[in-house]
Amino acid sequence: MNIKRAKEEIEHTVKAYLAKDALGEYAIPAIRQRPILLMGPPGIGKTQVMEQVARECGVALVAYTITHHTRQSAVGLPFIRQRHYGDKDVSVTEYTMSEIIASVYAKMEATGLSEGILFIDEINCVSETLAPTMLQFLQCKTFGNQAVPAGWVIVAAGNPPEYNKSVRDFDIVTLDRVRRMDIQPDLSVWKDYARGARIHSAILSYLELHPQNFYQINADVDGTQFVTARGWEDLSNLLDTYETLGLKADEDLIREYIQHQKIAEDFSAYLDLYYKYRDDYGVEDILAGQVKPAVYARLLNAPFDERLSLVSLILAGLDTRFTASRQQDAVADACYAFLRQAKQGFATVPEDIPDGPAVYFSQMVADYDAETQKQQAAGLLSRDALNTRLRVYAVLRAWEAELRRAKAVSAQPAFDLLRTQFQSLAEERENAQNTASATLEAAFDFMEQAFAESQEMVVFVTELTLSPAAHAFITENGCERYFQYNKDLLLDHRKAALQQELAAEERRHGGI
Repeated sequence: MNIKRAKEEIEHTVKAYLAKDALGEYAIPAIRQRPILLMGPPGIGKTQVMEQVARECGVALVAYTITHHTRQSAVGLPFIRQRHYGDKDVSVTEYTMSEIIASVYAKMEATGLSEGILFIDEINCVSETLAPTMLQFLQCKTFGNQAVPAGWVIVAAGNPPEYNKSVRDFDIVTLDRVRRMDIQPDLSVWKDYARGARIHSAILSYLELHPQNFYQINADVDGTQFVTARGWEDLSNLLDTYETLGLKADEDLIREYIQHQKIAEDFSAYLDLYYKYRDDYGVEDILAGQVKPAVYARLLNAPFDERLSLVSLILAGLDTRFTASRQQDAVADACYAFLRQAKQGFATVPEDIPDGPAVYFSQMVADYDAETQKQQAAGLLSRDALNTRLRVYAVLRAWEAELRRAKAVSAQPAFDLLRTQFQSLAEERENAQNTASATLEAAFDFMEQAFAESQEMVVFVTELTLSPAAHAFITENGCERYFQYNKDLLLDHRKAALQQELAAEERRHGGI
C-alpha cells in the first residue's frame, strides 16, 4: 500500500483502539490491540505520518529509534531485592523502569494527555542482545517487567532486508500478534503531501518531468546510490532558506541530499535552468501584469519542459500570495475571537481596580502563550498552526503595550482602543486578499495569451485545484475564469482520456 492509505489505516486504528464502551472501558481489550508493524524502504515518511496521525487524533506521541538503545536502556537496569517466600528469604532480580516506558509517563505529565502513540522505528535492526526484548515488546506490550500504559497504541516500523543488512526476520509467533503493513513509494501520493507542505516548486516540476527519479535505491560495484522522499523534502527546505539568504545551491550541495550521482547531476542542471527561466521570463513581472513582449515570442519555440517550468514558476508565485492571504485571514480571525472574549471579560472587571482592563488583558495574553507552548510540547500544532499562533501572539503583545500606554482606562475605552487596533489588522487582511486576487487575474491573462487552451493551461488549472492554499483562497474569494476553465478544460481532458481508454479497449478486442 502507499503511505496515504497506511496513514488512514493507522488513524482508524488509533480511534478504534481508544474507543470506549458504555462502562468507560476500552471497547477492544489491550490484549487484542495488535501493534501495527510498518515495513517499507527508508525515507518514505513513516515518522512524519505518525506525527500527523497523533496531531489529527489529538493524542500524544513518543517516538524512538530503537537502534540507539541498549538492552539496559530499553528494559531497565537489574537490581537485587530480598523476598520472603514460604519460610525462606531469597534474593530476586528485578529491573528499574525502562527509559522508553518512563518517557511515556513523562510525556503524559508534560502534555496532560493520557492517551497516545508509542512509535518504535527500525525495530528489526536491533542488536542480537536486544532482539528478544523487541519480540517480547510486540508480543506482550512490555519492556522487561514494565507494561506500556493503557491507552497507548503501539506502532513499530522496520526496513525490508533488501535495504538494510542488519535486518532480522520476525518469527511466525510474533507476526501472528501484529498488523503488518507493507508500504511502497508512490509519487502521486507524495505530491499531494508536497503541495500542502510547500515543497520547492523546482522539485515538483522536475519530478513531474522525471517521475522515475523520485525514489531509487541502486547497489552496484561502486556502492549504493539512493534518492528518497526524505531527501527531496530536506533539500526543499534548504533551497527555500538559501533563496532567502541569496545563496546558490550547487551540484556538490545537492549530492549531499540526493545521493545518486546521475539524478543529482540532472537535478542540478535543471535547477540552474529553472532559475534562469525565472529571470529570463520575468516571472514577477508576469504576476504584476507587466509581461515583456519578447516573452511571447520566446515561448513559440520553447520546448515543453521549458514551458512547464514557467507554469510551475507562476504557480509558485501565486502560492506564495495565497499562503500569505490565508495566514493573514487566520491571524485576523483568531484576533477577532480574542477581541470578543476580551470584551466579555472587561465587563467583569471591577471599576475600582486601577488599570483593570489592561491587567485582565495581560493575563489573557499570558494564558494564550502558555496554551501555545502546551500544544507545541504535545505535538498538536502543525507548522502552519504554530506559525499562526505565534503571529497572533505578536499582535496581542502589541495591543497589550497600547493598553499599558493608555493607562487606567475603563472597560469601554479599553475595548474601543483594541477595536481600533483590530481595524488596521483587518486592512492588512484585505490588502493581502486583493494582492492575491490581482495576481491570479494577471496569471490568467498571461496564460490565456501565451497558451490559450493548451496542455499548459490544463496543468495550470489542475494544480490550482490540487493546491490546498489555492483551493482554499479561490473557494473563499472566487475567480470566474478559474471556474470556467476548470469546468471546460478539465472536462475535455477527462473526455480525451476516456476516449483513449475506449480506443485501447477496441484495439485489444480487435486483436483477439
